[in-house]
Amino acid sequence: MLQLRNVSVKLGGAQALRQVSLTAQERRIGIVGRNGSGKTTLARVIAGLQPADEGSAEIAGRDMARDRKAALRAVGILFQNPDHQIIFPTVEEEIAFGLLQLGRSRAETAAEVAEILTHFGKTHWATAPTHGLSQGQKQLVCLMAVLAMRPSLIVLDEPYSGLDIPTRMQLMRYVDEVEAAILHITHDPESVRHYDRVIWIDEGTIRADGAASEVLGQFEAQMRLWGGRDDLSDLAG
Repeated sequence: MLQLRNVSVKLGGAQALRQVSLTAQERRIGIVGRNGSGKTTLARVIAGLQPADEGSAEIAGRDMARDRKAALRAVGILFQNPDHQIIFPTVEEEIAFGLLQLGRSRAETAAEVAEILTHFGKTHWATAPTHGLSQGQKQLVCLMAVLAMRPSLIVLDEPYSGLDIPTRMQLMRYVDEVEAAILHITHDPESVRHYDRVIWIDEGTIRADGAASEVLGQFEAQMRLWGGRDDLSDLAG
């Protein structure tokens, strides 16, 4: 179970999240909102990467920001740009890193890396240089690295952004087959329309929360309304 209690975060003097509270245990949850609405900050708080200024984020009763070992075991996160996530020169080294961080031995790690590559039919990728992979292939490596650690929750932060349609469809199929719970941060309604629950974040607060069809209907109507205006003329500050 994921539980957020009155989470507030200020970044660079701006209020990114304002008193966000929710309890979630559905298998597939989408979080939608415009760019700058606080979605990514929320993802980082849930994963324990961003401490809350106020409130807490817990999974199974463990505070993710205060208990980093618990966070590593409980939550995996897939960012929008895999180049910001991949740090090792080969695919097998990239997948192995998280397992070693969990305390696996070298032998155990090698076996588990081989297992995840076999599961995805990518054993021939083991020694491939990560810098030579396409954007979609890099994102799949990141997904395999996360799945190898067997988290109970995977946070996806706009993982399909910038991918062409066939690559996006392929990655969506991989994600749909994942047994872990998924919390998917996105501004694209189509990628979460089949989810169990959708939460709409707007200006750092929860604007709507419920069934995907209901919340996405409200979200899309508001996006069309805003799209008909000229808010591009408005300057911040």
